[in-house]
Amino acid sequence: MKKFLLASAATVAATAAFADAHSPVKVGVILGFTGPLESLAPTMAAGAELAMSEVTDSGMLLDGVAIEPVRGDSTCIDAAAATTAAERMVTSDGVKGIMGADCSGVTGAILANVAVPNGIVQISPSATSPGLSTAEDNGLFFRTAPSDARQGVIMSEILMEEGIESVALTYTNNDYGKGLADAFQSAFEEAGGEVTISAAHTDGKADYSSEVGALSAGGGDILVVAGYVDQGGSGIVRAALDSGAFDRFYFPDGMIAQALEDNFGTEIDGSLGANPGTDSPGAKRYQEMATEAGYDGTQPFSAESYDAAALIMLSMQAAGSSDPQVYKDHVMDVANAPGEEILPGELEKALQILKDGGEIDYVGATAVELIGPGESAGNYRQVTFTDGALEVVGYR
Repeated sequence: MKKFLLASAATVAATAAFADAHSPVKVGVILGFTGPLESLAPTMAAGAELAMSEVTDSGMLLDGVAIEPVRGDSTCIDAAAATTAAERMVTSDGVKGIMGADCSGVTGAILANVAVPNGIVQISPSATSPGLSTAEDNGLFFRTAPSDARQGVIMSEILMEEGIESVALTYTNNDYGKGLADAFQSAFEEAGGEVTISAAHTDGKADYSSEVGALSAGGGDILVVAGYVDQGGSGIVRAALDSGAFDRFYFPDGMIAQALEDNFGTEIDGSLGANPGTDSPGAKRYQEMATEAGYDGTQPFSAESYDAAALIMLSMQAAGSSDPQVYKDHVMDVANAPGEEILPGELEKALQILKDGGEIDYVGATAVELIGPGESAGNYRQVTFTDGALEVVGYR
């Protein structure tokens, strides 16, 4: 009887160990499902979860482990709420990585208050503040979007090429807005341009006529709106149009979305802008996959979200572990050369190569190349607005 009991105990222990080894690995998807970028969150989440489904369906991750997404609301603007959501993911849900957040301020708060203290890998698809490049991260933080230090240069080049040498500038009063405004102003003035006025605006107001009055008094050939399309940025544009203060605008990444066309239609014809994007083969393939899955893969930061999730899972495979303290050291390896290039829809192939001891160069949906502190080198699509619709006119 004693031998039987010992054998039974061993069997139970072995069964528990097997079950634990093959339990789903949970990965957080924390985005602003409410707040000033809520119109972008659904397609961003869809992108990340498409990559997760692709990996799970392959049955190749860590000898058959599934990935289970866990959603959380960053709100985009409330650092305390974002931190609470991320803490719940880690302590209650047991996530092994975080895809997100979206906006720079809440991303930094999650990094400092949750990811670093708990040793969790965090890859943001859209946080662009230059300040995140030097944040204390213990090698845990990466982003598939470029820093706004790069975007500021892109903005300056586009405006100068359009013959625009004088601009008024308004920005949302947070880490993202201030960082982008400073980067742009520095690049534009170095190129010989003039920023007649640089003024912050606060999100959530019903009336922006006073802000637009000050911007108008400053003058300028065009109004640069470094804001959020679902919040104060659109409020500024509406007040400018209604008052006749400006009728042409430059829109950085936080303003470019379907909501911009829906809100203003032909009223913003002749305006221009840019947001992260590429015309690479991977981008086209991803858009086809997204269409098949029932969502619009051309929406901003959706492709970056697919890539962020893919890098988390491929790094796990390269490390042979879902422990973030182990796989964090493989993110840069799988993202960059040398190795076989991997496009969207080829995650099973990538997992097999890594399992066999080979190397991959994850190109993904956005021509991923991580530089410096683990951030995208930066590709941008340039757009104009014609007949009430966004038109892509080039890539940089």
